[in-house]
Amino acid sequence: MDFRGKKIVIIGMGRTGVAVARFLGNQGARVTVTDKKTPDQWGDDFEKISGEKWLEIAAYNADVLKDAALVVPSPGVPPRNELLTKSLQMNIPVISEIELAGRLISVPIIAVTGTNGKTTTTTLLGDILKNSGKDVFVGGNIGKPLVEFLETSQTADFVVAEISSFQLQWIEAFRPFIAVLLNVTRDHTDYHGSFDEYKRIKMRIFANQTGEDFAIVNAADDEQLAIADSVQSRLVKFSSNSLLHKGLFVDGDNIVLKMNDAEKEIYPLNRINLPGSHNAENTMAAIAAARICGCHREDIIEAVGAFRGLPHRIEFVDEKHSVRFYDDSKGTNVGAVLRALETFPSPVILLLGGRDKDGDFESLRPALKSKAKRIILFGEARERIASLIGDDVPAVKKIKLRDAVEEAYRSASPGDIVVLSPGCASFDEFADYKERGNYFKDAVRSL
Repeated sequence: MDFRGKKIVIIGMGRTGVAVARFLGNQGARVTVTDKKTPDQWGDDFEKISGEKWLEIAAYNADVLKDAALVVPSPGVPPRNELLTKSLQMNIPVISEIELAGRLISVPIIAVTGTNGKTTTTTLLGDILKNSGKDVFVGGNIGKPLVEFLETSQTADFVVAEISSFQLQWIEAFRPFIAVLLNVTRDHTDYHGSFDEYKRIKMRIFANQTGEDFAIVNAADDEQLAIADSVQSRLVKFSSNSLLHKGLFVDGDNIVLKMNDAEKEIYPLNRINLPGSHNAENTMAAIAAARICGCHREDIIEAVGAFRGLPHRIEFVDEKHSVRFYDDSKGTNVGAVLRALETFPSPVILLLGGRDKDGDFESLRPALKSKAKRIILFGEARERIASLIGDDVPAVKKIKLRDAVEEAYRSASPGDIVVLSPGCASFDEFADYKERGNYFKDAVRSL
C-alpha cells in the first residue's frame, strides 16, 4: 500500500489513533486527526507527534472528510458515528487499525477474541511461545497497537493479538493464521445496536480464513457450534464440560489434547494457577494455538505453571478478619459475573453495578440464588439491576463503590468471600476498569 501524498483522516486520538497517525505520517501520508475532545485532552502520546509537518489537526465536523482517501476510526468510535456515516455516504473507505496493520504484516498473526478472557489468553499464549523459544510480538487490544509492530524490523515468528469487536467492525481482508473465539455472551449492545449484530461482528474473525488457517472454537458455546460448518479453516474445538472425539477437553484432573483415536497429550489442571473453569477454557485455547505453532508439551506446561494471571480478573486482594476480598473489576458484562460466581464453591457477597451497558441482569437470577448470599448494588445502574434480579437474595443499594465495600464488610461473617464483579462499565465514577479495581483494592486495604 502506498500512502505517499494521500490524505488520511483518523478519528479519535487515543493510543491507537496516535500510533496510526505516527505510522502513516512516517509513510509519507498527509495525516488529518480529529476528536470530540479538544487537543489539550489528547494526552502525552499525542504530544510526541504534535509538531510533525505531516500532521493537521481539524475540527470535528464533516469538512474534515474533504479529499480524504481513507478514514481510520479508533476502536472506541461507534459505527453509527456521524463522521463514519458521512464517510460511507461519500464512498470513502473506512478501515480499522488491525485491517491496516494486517495488510502489511508479513508474519503469521494469531488473533484472540471473545466476550471474556481475551487478555488472559493472549498474554498466556505469548508467554508459552516465548518459553518455547519463539520471537513474539504481543499486542492489539491488549495495549500495543499492531501498527507498532510495523515500526520494528518484523523479525518475530508470530504476532499474537487480542482483538475486540470494535476492531473487527471495520475489517475487510484481515486474515489471521490462527483465529481463537473464546465465548460470545451479551455485551456492547450499546455500541453495536443489538446482540445479534455483536455476534455477527465477533464471527468476522473467521471471515477471510482459508483451508491453510486454523479456527479454535469453544464447543460448549452453542453460538460457535452454529457457525462451525461455515468456517473455511481447519477447526479445533475445546470444551470444559464434555469429552470430545477430537480436540481439547477436561477429563478428571487433566486437560486432554486428543489429536486422533491413538494420540493423546495430557496437561495437568493443577498447573493452572488461575481459579475457575473459564480459565481452564482459556488455557485450552492457548495450548491449542501453541501446539499448532510447534511448541512442545513440556514447554507449554512450564509456561502455564509460571503464569499468575492479570490484575482485576478474579484477583485476590486481601483478607480482613477471615473475610477474603477478590477484585474482578474487568468483569464488565453479565457473562463475566456468571464466571466469577462459578469460580467459588460457596456463596459470595457480590458487589454489582456501575454504568449500565444494557446488560441482561435478569438472566443472573438462578446463579445469584445459588451462589450469592448477599448483593451490594452500587453506581448508576443500581436501580435497574435491582428491578431485574428479583428478591431471592438480600440486596442493598449504595451510590458509591466505597460505600458498597464498607457495607459488604459490615455484613460479612468470618469465612465469607466478597467479590467485586460489577457487570457494568466503570464510567459513572471511574476512568476505566483499572482505576475502579485499584480503588476497590485501596478501599479494602483501608478497612
